[in-house]
Amino acid sequence: MTLQLWDTAGQERFQSLGVAFYRGADCCVLVYDVNSPKSFETLDSWRDEFLIQASPRDPDSFPFVVLGNKVDMGEERRMISQKRAHAYCQQRGQMPYFETSAKDNVNVEQAFEVIARNALAQEESEEYGGDFSDPININLDPEREGCSC
Repeated sequence: MTLQLWDTAGQERFQSLGVAFYRGADCCVLVYDVNSPKSFETLDSWRDEFLIQASPRDPDSFPFVVLGNKVDMGEERRMISQKRAHAYCQQRGQMPYFETSAKDNVNVEQAFEVIARNALAQEESEEYGGDFSDPININLDPEREGCSC
């Protein structure tokens, strides 16, 4: 399996490239900073933007994974609780959720494994039969918040 990762870095200047980045993606990873309420509050807009620009065949079943990053900064800086993040994911179709630290390599491998499995399952469900020589497109940079699809 080949994973292709594309990162918009949560920057609005890349939104115009959304179709090129998102079209053909097999999984979308939404990343926020657990210490930044604003980054958490923008997850829905990134998710909606992805669905509009990627135009997946079945938007209701398209696989998303949510990562709460920067847990290494300590509980005293945390602004978004695990409970709140889990509730967000449950309300949106049981999206898998991981708390990560790119800096300390916490849960990164586990998150990538679920992302890859979800992408593979999505590709297998495509009508063209899922030729396994085709790359699986995933976009993730756990250092940044925003949409990584």
